[in-house]
Amino acid sequence: MTTLQKICLAITIIGGINWGLIGLLDFNLVEAIFGAESIIPRIVYSLVGLTSMINIGILLMDLDMHD
Repeated sequence: MTTLQKICLAITIIGGINWGLIGLLDFNLVEAIFGAESIIPRIVYSLVGLTSMINIGILLMDLDMHD
């Protein structure tokens, strides 16, 4: 696993944990840390979305290697 893949995976996991907290406890950790009115949560959410798309590409490449 490359460094980029590890970084993308870590960011995606952090995003998943945040969504789990929102779903289970109605608590948004990102907004609690950075504030709801800040631009930073939008940046964090955008990074999570981008890394998720990168992870989809990594998954598809890995599936192609095994065929």
